[in-house]
Amino acid sequence: MRTSIATVCLSGTLEEKIHACAEAGFDGIEIFEQDLLVSPRSPEQIRMLADELGLSLDLYQPFRDFEGVTEDLLEANLYRAEAKFKLMNLLGIGTVLLCTNVATATIDDDELAAAQLQRLADLAARYSVRIAYEALAWGKYVNDFEHAWRIADLVDRPNFGTCLDSFHILSRNWDPSGIEKIPAEKIFFVQLADAPRMSMDVLSWSRHHRVFPGEGDFALAQFMGHLVRAGYNGPVSLEIFNDIFRQTDEKRTAVDAMRSLIWLEEQTHLHLQDTEGPGFSYPMELATLPKVDDPTGFNFTEVKAEHTGAVQELLYQLGFGYAGRHRTKPVQLWTQGQARVVINEQQARNLEPSIAALGFDVENPVVAASRAVQLKAQPVPRQSQADEEVLQAVSAPDSTEVFLCEASADGTAAWTREFTPESGAPEHAAGDPTAELITRVDHVNLSQPWQHYDEAVLFYESTLSLARQPSTEVPSPLGLVRSQVMRTEDRGIRLALNVAPMALEHPTAASSYPAHVAFACTDLIAVARRALARGLDFLPVPANYYADLQARFRLDEQLLDTLQRYNLLYDRDEDGEFLHFYTATVGNVFFEVVERRGGYDGYGAPNTPVRLAAQYERSRREQD
Repeated sequence: MRTSIATVCLSGTLEEKIHACAEAGFDGIEIFEQDLLVSPRSPEQIRMLADELGLSLDLYQPFRDFEGVTEDLLEANLYRAEAKFKLMNLLGIGTVLLCTNVATATIDDDELAAAQLQRLADLAARYSVRIAYEALAWGKYVNDFEHAWRIADLVDRPNFGTCLDSFHILSRNWDPSGIEKIPAEKIFFVQLADAPRMSMDVLSWSRHHRVFPGEGDFALAQFMGHLVRAGYNGPVSLEIFNDIFRQTDEKRTAVDAMRSLIWLEEQTHLHLQDTEGPGFSYPMELATLPKVDDPTGFNFTEVKAEHTGAVQELLYQLGFGYAGRHRTKPVQLWTQGQARVVINEQQARNLEPSIAALGFDVENPVVAASRAVQLKAQPVPRQSQADEEVLQAVSAPDSTEVFLCEASADGTAAWTREFTPESGAPEHAAGDPTAELITRVDHVNLSQPWQHYDEAVLFYESTLSLARQPSTEVPSPLGLVRSQVMRTEDRGIRLALNVAPMALEHPTAASSYPAHVAFACTDLIAVARRALARGLDFLPVPANYYADLQARFRLDEQLLDTLQRYNLLYDRDEDGEFLHFYTATVGNVFFEVVERRGGYDGYGAPNTPVRLAAQYERSRREQD
């Protein structure tokens, strides 16, 4: 599959965008007219730069508001078009994108439109230019791709065809199967965009909320399937209008864009394999990635900090036992059941406690790492001694290190042999092996920078096959927090990605949205009693919460009293019950303990505003 991207997707100057696209591995680019107009480089210099970097210039766009006009306006439009065709010859671009008329059309007549477009095509032919006619979803008279194709068919010129844009088709819920009725040689260009489903006018939706494939809700693999079956074999290009992408580093955005096309190429192949059978054959060749099974569980979580005493105390209070110190590194291991927490002090000068790494159990770590690297993930360099486990790791968009660990049938991890108890163990080192109430990691919640949230969703979806669940928004004292849960089908991995409000200049913002690890247990009340006896500082829950809880659920008075005494939270649905509590925050991390009863599958979402408000209040007091 030949890849391309419109320069409008990226921030920076045209030159910076071209370099970023080349470094990300694209085959070609579309030149967005505004990017060229503000560039100090001549068209010839832009063409030379692209040649030097191995990029083809696939499309010049957009040319707007041509057809369905009066004769006087048509003459002016032809004059304008000829100037663009001359410019395209200087750039070495052979195809121009012509959008259906939005602003100046006054005559709703397909025959007239086709006749006027014939004159444009004949003029373009003198400059060896092809015209790709695209139906804008908000076009005045032509706003669907099949209507645009009927007009293109009436034009009947070899250099006049159509451009298909997934956003304009899928945003209006047009049936994309009609693509297969268009002759492949008349599909001159294809542009892709994903988007979240939203209730708003389509123009605003298009101009501000497009995202890369895999980051929205459109069925793009099925869309691509229709293109492949139609016989299309030209560039597959990204055209993304997104306010955030235009503000972030162009190199990083280009990598995210390329990852989305690599992922979509694989998804299209799998879709066609399901619908056509394994022996399907079409002109467009679709590459695949190394196949890996879903991760089966969390192997470990890692907290990094310069001073780790507070984290050690929290783990001790929750019943974790000290399993030893690494024999060559300033790293500790704490365990309870199948839950492992690594405390890392290396290269942590001035670093407050924070989640630095997550380990995932996978069937074949080397293959899983190879897949991640092919999806543009950056490998994490790691020094190992000759007798130490070689662990595969890549960096997530928020810089969390993702370790791909070999799953073992008995739940052990080979790397733990590198940790040995020592005489200089921490003060709170003794666990309670007779009462391992915590069994495993239930879920991890990571706070994401607002500008890289969509990138993070695609990263975990493509590299680890975590499926997106419907996103939710919960109120906090500083605004709405958007939460996106990613998980495996069997719920062995549950990863929540949270985007905090853009209030980073607020003095309490950083400490009000820390990340956390949630541990599953068999008896939450017993864990709370033990933790209280060991001095745990629970996150306080206001009395108003318990009054409302009783009004909603009519709990047994003894249970309600117990919940309030230990600052425990409660939720219930038709499938079961959920009990949980939070520790105080240390640096940028805190812990949660949860007990799922019956088939409860959620995360206590109604309780999240209580937690956010309590964390904000505590942080505010500490600032005073």
